[in-house]
Formats: sequence, C-alpha cells, structure tokens
Amino acid sequence: MHNLKIATACFVNPRQELLVVRKKNTSAWMLPGGKLDADETPAKALIREIREELQLEIAESLLKPLGVFDAVAANEADTTVHAHAFLIQLPQGQSPSHAAEIAEMKWLPLSQPVPMDVAPLLRNFIIPALQS
Repeated sequence: MHNLKIATACFVNPRQELLVVRKKNTSAWMLPGGKLDADETPAKALIREIREELQLEIAESLLKPLGVFDAVAANEADTTVHAHAFLIQLPQGQSPSHAAEIAEMKWLPLSQPVPMDVAPLLRNFIIPALQS
C-alpha cells in the first residue's frame, strides 16, 4: 500500500459551509490541497497548492493547524493519505476560482448530513473535527 503525504485547506465561510473541490476525472469531493514535494513543509506545500488550484495568495500566518489524519485515499487505489489539515480564512478581497486539475468547487453545509460522494478523509476525520 502506498502512503501519500498531503496538506489540505479548510475554508469555512460565515454560513458554516466548507469549501470542497472535485478534481478532473474523479467523483469524490475533497478539500483543496495536495501532495508535498520532497523538500516542502506541509504549510509551504499548501500555499503552493492553493495558488495552483484556487488562484488564492495565502500567507503562512493565516494557516491554523486543525490536525494530522490518516485515511484511505479517495481517488487512488491501494493508497492512504497522511494529511496535515489547516483552517484558513479567505483573504480579504480574494475569491476562490478553480484552476489546474480542479473540475469544480462548491460550499458544503456543515449542518447537513455528509453526502456519500465525499472523500473518506473529509467524511471520517475533517468534518467531525470541524463540528466538535
């Protein structure tokens, strides 16, 4: 089994909705973010991924650690993820715009039941952590 080290972003808006994305040629909704390059810290990787995927410029000082979680990967067979999750507020004057490998994005209400097409990391760890 492969293990991927990733960093993920939890953008929660004032209506208590979480920003989720779906990558091209996949069906599972997940958090923005991605794999760490060999020499990157989770924070540096996340800043790079957010710039590529959502066209947002994030300062490292805006990242608030939520936790580190291990889960089955949503879109890669025989793979687990070791995820560093961060809470981030949208920078003033910036709005996310999907780019790179992101096919679409939406705001997921945290007060409603979790849809079946949400990635295991999000369903089993991130959403419960956000709701606690």
